[in-house]
Amino acid sequence: MTAAQKTRINFGLTFLALLSFAVAFFTARLFTTINPDTVVVSGGIHFHHFWYGLVMVVTAGWLGIVSNHPSWRRVYAVVFGFGGGLIGDEVGLLLTFGNYQSQLTYVFLVGFVCFVALATLLARFRADLKRDLLEMERGEVAVHIGLVITCASALPFAFDFPLGGSALALGGIALAAVGMVVRKRQNEPRV
Repeated sequence: MTAAQKTRINFGLTFLALLSFAVAFFTARLFTTINPDTVVVSGGIHFHHFWYGLVMVVTAGWLGIVSNHPSWRRVYAVVFGFGGGLIGDEVGLLLTFGNYQSQLTYVFLVGFVCFVALATLLARFRADLKRDLLEMERGEVAVHIGLVITCASALPFAFDFPLGGSALALGGIALAAVGMVVRKRQNEPRV
C-alpha cells in the first residue's frame, strides 16, 4: 500500500468517525432534552451514556490497534465516533459534577464544528471519500447497517421498553453477522 493510499483511507475513516460522532451527539442531546428525567438505573447505580460511550471508544480503539483486518477499520471508526459523541454529550456532566443543563450555545458550537469539519473533508477529499465510502461490498454495508440498528436499540431501553430494545439489538446483531458471512464468502478464493 502506497503512502497516498494510506492517506486516502485515513480521510475516509476520519469522515466516518466524525459523522458518527455528530449523529450520536445530536441524538443524545435531542433525547436528553425531550426526556430529561429518563434515567437508566441498575442495582442502584445510575448509568450515564458517558459510560456506554467510553466502552465504545476504548473497544474500538483497542481493536483498531491490535487488528490486522483493514476491512474492519470502517466499523471501528463508526463505533469510535458513536462513543465519542456519547462522551461529548456528557462533557457538561463531567465538568460540573452532575449538575448541568445543556445550553443552546454548547449544542450550536459542537454542531458548527462538526459541520465545518465534515464540509471541509467533503470539499477537499470528495473523490477519495466517494471511493472509500461508496465502494463497499454488500456484506460490509450489511455490517454497518446492523451496527447502526444495534446502536439505535439503546432508545427503546431508555424508554423502559426492554422487549423492543432487545429485539432491535438482536436484529442488528443478526444483520451484522449475516454481513460478515457474506463478506467472508465474497473474499474467499474461487476454485
